[in-house]
Amino acid sequence: MVLKSIPIIRNPHWILLNRNCLNLNKRYLASDAKSKSNDQTNISVDVSQKQKIYITDPISPGSIFFLPNGTKVFNKLVQFIKLQTTQLFGFKEVITPLIYKKSLWETSGHWQNYQDDMFQVAVNDESKEIYGLKPMNCPGHCVIYKRFDRSYNELPLRFADFSPLHRNEASGALSGLTRLRKFHQDDGHIFCTPEQVYQEIQNCLKLIDLCYTKIFKFTNTDESTTEPYFLKLSTRPEDHYIGDIKVWDHAETILKNVLEESGKNWELNPGDGAFYGPKIDIMVNDHNNKSHQVATIQLDFQLPERFDLKFKDKDNYYKRPIMIHRAAFGSVERFMSILLDSNNGNWPFWLNPKQVIILPINTKKEDHVNESFKLKNFLSNNNQTTDNDIQPIPLNSFHFEAHVDDRSEPLGYRIKDAILNKYSYLIIIGDEEVKTNKYSIRTYNDRNIEHLTSAEIFDKFKTLEENYK
Repeated sequence: MVLKSIPIIRNPHWILLNRNCLNLNKRYLASDAKSKSNDQTNISVDVSQKQKIYITDPISPGSIFFLPNGTKVFNKLVQFIKLQTTQLFGFKEVITPLIYKKSLWETSGHWQNYQDDMFQVAVNDESKEIYGLKPMNCPGHCVIYKRFDRSYNELPLRFADFSPLHRNEASGALSGLTRLRKFHQDDGHIFCTPEQVYQEIQNCLKLIDLCYTKIFKFTNTDESTTEPYFLKLSTRPEDHYIGDIKVWDHAETILKNVLEESGKNWELNPGDGAFYGPKIDIMVNDHNNKSHQVATIQLDFQLPERFDLKFKDKDNYYKRPIMIHRAAFGSVERFMSILLDSNNGNWPFWLNPKQVIILPINTKKEDHVNESFKLKNFLSNNNQTTDNDIQPIPLNSFHFEAHVDDRSEPLGYRIKDAILNKYSYLIIIGDEEVKTNKYSIRTYNDRNIEHLTSAEIFDKFKTLEENYK
């Protein structure tokens, strides 16, 4: 990156600041470049420690303690994918139990084919039946589907679920955010007619394209392709599968035809399908060119059969729906790990848990500090006047992560700290800002300065969030 010359600006404090911080920017950019080229295998852990994203503890192996910063990122990701799935693709969100009786898992086939990867739970009830923590949401969605009489008019019926899942992974396989025992998935299940399958799978691919080509553009280190992701068709396992081979062959043919007509590059991954059906796996590469599965689309003729799911068709005969399992992120935790690996902690504004920091030039001057907190409250959209008249925060309003650094440290020190903490924007408040109500604002990696009112800054941030920038 080429450092730009110091611009002519009205605030003399910024001239001094830019001169003093010139060497800081050079050292920071050189350090950043070195960090990006460093061949580490666990960038996400390193960034997490610096930015306080999450911790793990032996008291709960394979589970994540998300810290406040990590929780903000996690919630933004879930909020994003909820909006896309419900508003663009017609999913209805449901919330399902975490534990079910063994009899449900026997019906679904999990007990026979997935028991070793499940946590069993002893419950004090009269039946003494064993319960299992859910590793997947699909059986619960089948229970919801079956509870009501279904007509062809309701199909396709799409359920979305963000409940936590638990899988009893071997302790030696556990790794950071990528391999966990407790995780969240942007899970979705579609119940549809045979005629609707092709279009529904196409829609799933459109959602994946939206995520991985328009919003989350991962660094592609594979020089053989410019595609941000690649596809694998995973077929029937050699053992541990349910259903008839002819049905499996039919399902695999459907997925193969969809991939052929999509025009996207894909490869065959024999024997790696789920035990109930073949799947399309969406893969991305990390900085070491190691591939990771993120999204998945699975075609399932088995669970509707095992749960005896039906719908009344136009001819008044009951018929069997087909089930499609899909996730755009896959494990949200694993997706976060790949994001951390890709951006090295340089979050886009809309995801950054540290969006803007406000720095009063002289922390001993009351008007500098008061103006800083006034701007913070405005950007946070939290303008409560008195403790005795608290008003509810409106739904669907913008609230930016604004912080004030009013420590009794030199301004240059606080600027350096803000840059190293990768705040998206830095705002300086001095005499001129207090007088004119126009604030000097810059990004953490660009020394160019704008002078904006509080309303203009709010609108700028609003535009960034609305466009996922």
